[in-house]
Formats: sequence, structure tokens, C-alpha cells
Amino acid sequence: MLISKIGEFGLIERFRKLIKLDASVIKGSGDDCAVIKFDRDNYLLLTCDMIVEGVDFTSRTDPILIGRKAVAISISDIAACGGTPRYLLASLAINRKTPVNYAERIMQGMLSLAKKYKINIVGGDLSRAEKVVLDVSMLGRVKKKDLVLRSGAKIGDIIFVTGTLGGSILGKHLKFTPRLKEAHFLVKNFSPSAMIDISDGLAQDLGHILKQSNIGARLYADLIPQSACAKNLADALYSGEDFELLFTLAPRQAKKLLAKNLAIFQPIGEIIDKKYGLRLVEKNDREITLAQEGFRHF
Repeated sequence: MLISKIGEFGLIERFRKLIKLDASVIKGSGDDCAVIKFDRDNYLLLTCDMIVEGVDFTSRTDPILIGRKAVAISISDIAACGGTPRYLLASLAINRKTPVNYAERIMQGMLSLAKKYKINIVGGDLSRAEKVVLDVSMLGRVKKKDLVLRSGAKIGDIIFVTGTLGGSILGKHLKFTPRLKEAHFLVKNFSPSAMIDISDGLAQDLGHILKQSNIGARLYADLIPQSACAKNLADALYSGEDFELLFTLAPRQAKKLLAKNLAIFQPIGEIIDKKYGLRLVEKNDREITLAQEGFRHF
């Protein structure tokens, strides 16, 4: 059997069945971060992300932006769990004929965000490859009371996103600002029932919340905030690499958030019974079923 036949998530599920965890692990694979026991008040958060030339950037991409993106993606994962990033390891595979300055500029990009968010770069690895591959493993921490996973959404909850969606391939995917500040605001002032960052597209990443929470969802086309670069609604639903937060709040909490009139937080739908799957109410009030699809590596 070929990997292309089972796809990215099929392969992940096969790996997951082989993995055995001990009692120190609160949450393993299947969320934005792994969650590990630490002390009385805190959990540790672990995440890793790999970006590859030809998939996540091109040979013409400014290497500073390559380094920046690699770090920003992992910060976004930590944010989606309500945590704070603290340490990272970076592994770089690169062609040995590459100018030293190119590699140094990748590091400069990493350092730019590490300094901004007070993250320590504590080591890593180097290897030879025909194309650039950069992998970041990040360690963070989260107050136990602030931890948010994908599995807590309830029927009646309101679905929100930060920012705008679609058209990221035109530049945002290299220059986005991780929504760490917004995540901290949410967990300190509200109680998000579920949260994820949108890396593979709104429909697919919402689908992860639906699966983990065992519920369905209804989105409203006229409420989905499209970026100026989005081609159309489908672009906002499926293209991915927006790295915005997608989260749910109980109705009273949602009302409280909306009363603050913060443009960054936009309601786009509600959580419904699992039997309805993922639904979209179009602008003519016709309701259709949405495919829970987005970017997949295989």
C-alpha cells in the first residue's frame, strides 16, 4: 500500500496505534501540542514543525523569512493551547554548496522572533540535503487552568476566528504574526471551550475540533472574514496557512466578548449536533454540507 492511498491523516492514525504513553502524558498526538505533567500549577507544552523547500517556501524565498516562519508556526501552536513559548531546538538540512550567508540569514530570521517572544534557542542539529529543510521543536508552559484543547466544544457554543482568512500564499504565510497576545487575552478573560490555529484551512481545522469534541458545526458565509488577498469564499475556507486562531465560547462568554467590540475576534457560526456534520449557510440562506478538507501533504 502506498502512503498516497491512506493520506496524511491515515498515516498519522497508523502511527498513533503503535504509540503507548505513560501517566506523565496528559495529551499526546491529536492536538496542537503535546501536554505533559510538570508541577502543581503548570503543564509543559511540546510541539514540532518542519518546513521544506518546494512545499512551504521556494528557492527564491528570503532566508530570513524561512527562519522566521519556522519559529512562528510553533509559537502559533503554543498559543492555540493557551500557553507561553520558552525554549526551542532547530534542525537544519541544507546543501553544502549553499553560501554561508544564506544559512546565517535563516538564523537571523529565527532570532528575530525568538528575541521578540523571549524564547531561548538552546541547540539543534545540522545535516546535508539537496533542498533546505528546517525543523523546530518548541517547549512552552501553560497554567493548568488556562489549557485549551480541541476537545471541549459543546452544542450551542459560538465559533470565532481572529483576523481574516484566505490568500495567505501571496505573502502572509511568511510574515504572519502568531496570535499569542490574543490567545493570552482569551484564556485570562474568558474560557474558550476549544481552540486550534488555522494552518491547513478553516474547514479542515474546524473538522479537527468537530472530531475531537464529537460535535457538528454550522458556519455562515456572510460572517467569514475574507482577506483582501482571498480569491473567493472557497479560498478562505480551504487554502490554509492563515495561522489565525479558531475557537469556541459558550453563549454567555461569547456575548461578553462581543460586547467589547474588538474587531480582531469575529463570530462565524455555532456548534450543533454531530449528526449534521459541517454545514454552511450561504448568502441566499441555502444550507449545504461542507467537505472537511484543506491542505494535506499526501
